[in-house]
Amino acid sequence: MGEERLDIEKPLWDLATFEGRWKHFAWVTDFRTCTVPESELLQAKKLCEDYKFGKEPAGTTREQIIYAKKLYESAFHPDTGDLQNVFGRMSFQVPGGMAVTGAMLQFYKTNTAVIFWQWVNQSFNALVNYTNRNANSPITELQLGVAYASASTAAMITAIGCKSFWGKRANPLMARYVPFAAVAAANCANIPLMRQNEISQGIEIADENGNKLAKSKLAAVKGISEVIISRIIMCAPGMLILPPIMARLEKYRFMQCIKPLHAPIQVFMVGCFLTFMVPTACALFPQNCSIKSSTLKRWEAENYEILKKNCGNRDVPTYLYFNKGL
Repeated sequence: MGEERLDIEKPLWDLATFEGRWKHFAWVTDFRTCTVPESELLQAKKLCEDYKFGKEPAGTTREQIIYAKKLYESAFHPDTGDLQNVFGRMSFQVPGGMAVTGAMLQFYKTNTAVIFWQWVNQSFNALVNYTNRNANSPITELQLGVAYASASTAAMITAIGCKSFWGKRANPLMARYVPFAAVAAANCANIPLMRQNEISQGIEIADENGNKLAKSKLAAVKGISEVIISRIIMCAPGMLILPPIMARLEKYRFMQCIKPLHAPIQVFMVGCFLTFMVPTACALFPQNCSIKSSTLKRWEAENYEILKKNCGNRDVPTYLYFNKGL
């Protein structure tokens, strides 16, 4: 008997469980895929499309198909199929996040350094949020600009405010937590603003077979809220555990002799945390989020009527599904 064919459109693991989602995201956010050239990524996409219709080249192995699927899912948007900017991919979260977060944790003593690295971080976050948005809800350049400026402002005000408050009333260790407070505040501003059209217009919801039946603003709010929580949890261990570790290490004589290496050391340590936290945070909530039709009936009567109309003679599904984005 021949080897059983993969369903190229289905995940390799059970995404209904946290373990399955963790394995999936550890696989698809592998930072090594960021170094794969664009030509190879396009070849992987073509191979996946050919395999779907049984037209793959003769002799193609199962391992080749799985690797092509990995490259495709790590580099192409799930809604549009477009190649994503490498710096905005979730697979770039480890190298990108470790560099920016490590710098924020190291350079926290002056207002100038705090403002600069918060601006760098929000520029990076804005790109990541835009790249991983629900692409069925387009956003204008003006809205992008407002989201970027608002998140950067929120981060800087929070950082400077906390720095001033904690600097006068708390011990020096508390000043090291300023970057985390600023990042958490900025995520609460950046992500909703970057995806404001989803909240104002609703996002498409579908039945379990993928048939799009209506739009829902509540679904958008739920999905975006889960993304905010995931992003904060993603950076929390590194930004909360490293400060006391570094504060203790810096008292040792050998560390005082290698001050130029403090930043690289923090960057490396943040990278160790993110290697595990990126798939963990992504796996906290199902990617294909659900909402009850009864919730729509109660809170979005107009959209529920559209849902009923599009269902025709069929019963309204108990649950409706949507891509929450990353």
